[in-house]
Amino acid sequence: MMTDIVAAKLKLLPSLPGVYKMLNAEGEVIYVGKAKSLKNRVRSYFQSGKQAIKVAAMVSHIVDFETVIVRNEMEALTLESNFIKELSPKYNIKLKDDQHFPYVRVDLRQDFPRIEVVRRVAADGATYLGPYFSATQLRGELSVIREHFPIRNCKKDMKLCLARRERPCLMFHIGKCCAPCSGEVEREKYHGYLQEAISFLRGNGGAMIAEFERRMIEASERLDFEAAARLRDRIEAIRTLKERQIAISTNGLDADVFVPARGDTEVLVYALFVRDGKVVGAEPYFLSGLSGENDAELLDAFLGQFYGELALPPEYILLSALPENAAALSDWLSDLRKKRVYMAVPQKGEKYKLLQMAAENGVKLLEKRAALAKHAQRPEDALCALAERIGLAKAPRRMECFDNSHLRGQYTVSSMVVFTDGKVDKSAYRHFRIRGDTQGDDLLAMREVLNRRFARLDTLPDLLVIDGGKTQLAVAMQILDALGLDIPAIGLAEAHEHIYLPDRDAPVILSRGDPALQLLQRLRDEAHRFAVSYHRNVRQREALFSALDNIPGVGEKRKRALFDALVDIDSIKNASVETLSAVPGMTRPVAEAVWAHFHPIEL
Repeated sequence: MMTDIVAAKLKLLPSLPGVYKMLNAEGEVIYVGKAKSLKNRVRSYFQSGKQAIKVAAMVSHIVDFETVIVRNEMEALTLESNFIKELSPKYNIKLKDDQHFPYVRVDLRQDFPRIEVVRRVAADGATYLGPYFSATQLRGELSVIREHFPIRNCKKDMKLCLARRERPCLMFHIGKCCAPCSGEVEREKYHGYLQEAISFLRGNGGAMIAEFERRMIEASERLDFEAAARLRDRIEAIRTLKERQIAISTNGLDADVFVPARGDTEVLVYALFVRDGKVVGAEPYFLSGLSGENDAELLDAFLGQFYGELALPPEYILLSALPENAAALSDWLSDLRKKRVYMAVPQKGEKYKLLQMAAENGVKLLEKRAALAKHAQRPEDALCALAERIGLAKAPRRMECFDNSHLRGQYTVSSMVVFTDGKVDKSAYRHFRIRGDTQGDDLLAMREVLNRRFARLDTLPDLLVIDGGKTQLAVAMQILDALGLDIPAIGLAEAHEHIYLPDRDAPVILSRGDPALQLLQRLRDEAHRFAVSYHRNVRQREALFSALDNIPGVGEKRKRALFDALVDIDSIKNASVETLSAVPGMTRPVAEAVWAHFHPIEL
């Protein structure tokens, strides 16, 4: 029912473009909209006649509204987008994935700038590349730059470093930085490396490959095989990245493609991002606050939120349906881009194929998610089922599981993994290096780790899960009793997946599809994975340390420093004396001793 204040304000509405906010009894903004004519649009909500369910529900809560008059539809679009982002009104269609795409920033005004990743473009005079629609793609390209372009990656103050005449770090000695901090490279040469990296990031792979091939041949002719090998590796890395992009056009098309897709419970807009004729990204954007909108209405709401802060538009926006205010949207996007942006619904050709590709991917993704949802078990349901099966008074919130790992009795370790409310809680994980000489006895290792764990009484589990049967569970109960702890404990025997309880001789046997058993299996398998992973790390570290035994001048600190810097024994074996000398704590004589240890002179 219309309130008096709404009725009074409706009579005063102008026939001008603007934005309106609908308010409920608590003064909250529940909907934001735009209009060519505020008078016609706002009045339409309160006229008699059949309305969509969502609109009728919204109108029933409106007790007041506010308007903002603007000069044109383009300003209305901008203001509506800002209000929706700021207020998140209940009845607006909203982007669930309100992400900011990353950009690469390089400030070429500096003498020795580094390449940075930022989420917003600022008017600060720096060079910005992007946006990058795939974090995987960006990580891959930056990895190639760090590996093959000798640009600094550190955050050091270059002026301070040069004033102190700092020595080059390890990255210089292994050929991954030209060490501008120590004056090893002139500004012009460093900027040459930067321009090569920027050209690579801009996708000029073909031209770079041709230039690097020319320089590789020249290096080979002058017998500089080390430089030729570096150029060869750069060429291979660029080719590998280019092969990952899907070429769909030869005309250098720059376009964003958006197609809505609907499932039984979810609605999304599937996006393809095309740059220079290649699909460089694909993302689904899930929407909420829906009630029977058609494609044109969905895309109208989507585009207003997607662009602006989230991304800058390319030359073409390809859609499955044009919004009613397509002309105003196009002007708004053109203003954002500072160049003309064209919106179209292709009917044939390459652009139409892109629409089909986006539509097919959107439908397949929703079908896959629906199939997975049918098999998914809510964690709270599985916890309740587990409590019922093993006789707990309530569902366990925190569950801890322990597992051991060793190699023929050596390098014995134990893991503790935690599930909170049925979900992985990695921040609570712990690993233990077994101190006693257990000689491969899992029971001795279990005694030690449980004693060490429960000596700390900060947070106790609601359920303790032991990987094993009656014997392993008995050990756990002895320790809990000795410490005076009343913690429910069970054993899960891997052979037949039987559950053992302290007060029962016969195991609890559950079907393979039982959610309680599946939850325990996930917990036990995670404990096993974590134990094996830690055991492998310990074994590798110990193997490294033992390989460095009996080298004059190499004690525990230098062993650890070599391991931290060069990672594994093969890297240490293959490192030059210069690289070894650059490791913190190493001296030239000790580096020569390490090198000589792995390169004995044959008589």
